[in-house]
Amino acid sequence: MTEIKYSSAELMIVNAARLLKDGDVVFVGVGQPNLACNLAKRTHAPNLVMIYEAGVIGAEPERLPLSIGDPTLVSGSLSVVSMYDIFSNYLQRGNVDVGFMGGAQIDKYGNINATTIGGYQNPKVRLPGSGGSQEIAAWANRCYIMTPHQKRRFPEKVEFMTSAGFIHGKGSREARGLRGGGMLAVVTDIGIMEPDDSGEMILTALHPTKSVEEAVQNTGWSLKIAPKVRVTESITKKELKILRNELDPTGIYLKGAG
Repeated sequence: MTEIKYSSAELMIVNAARLLKDGDVVFVGVGQPNLACNLAKRTHAPNLVMIYEAGVIGAEPERLPLSIGDPTLVSGSLSVVSMYDIFSNYLQRGNVDVGFMGGAQIDKYGNINATTIGGYQNPKVRLPGSGGSQEIAAWANRCYIMTPHQKRRFPEKVEFMTSAGFIHGKGSREARGLRGGGMLAVVTDIGIMEPDDSGEMILTALHPTKSVEEAVQNTGWSLKIAPKVRVTESITKKELKILRNELDPTGIYLKGAG
């Protein structure tokens, strides 16, 4: 049997797509999370509803959108409303099942830093900032993160909390009035981390050929390991074909996959 070759980006996108359920309402941005949602919709979740920050509900993009304001998002959509309506009448009312998140740093409690590295007043790097991610992290019923598994991306504590995970542990969200379920999975190119009963991210799954040692070495805190670590299912030719030929044929977000 010929070995199926894929990139780290494809590995994360496929495994993130598998977390989505048929009928989910997903608040999604462009880039790799967008590919994950469209892959899920073309495979196991045909009734997935995608919401984009610009105000598009039930988007059916005919091509890969390059921004949240790309006109292709309007084609075939269920509704187009204002950004105010998206956040107040959909997200804050609990009508969004999933928020896809990203950031430069994710700490042991799933908090995200997308604002600054090296201190807020005199940063070494000024990052894009929150956008809508602060609200999505606070109010979406569940949130997922996709990011490469690198020690610099996983400090024990973020330098700036742009978006709240479990803050200081389970109970911290509720104490601050945040309704959403928090960061329920972090998908990396090594495996998947999920919160334990305290809200701390622990290793619960490994991708084929990856090891616990790799995950531990690339995490900035003492990573706990679940009692039983599962192995994720292998990527299929069908999933790769949809990603490469239909969703991102020019490789804008797949980064040289193939």
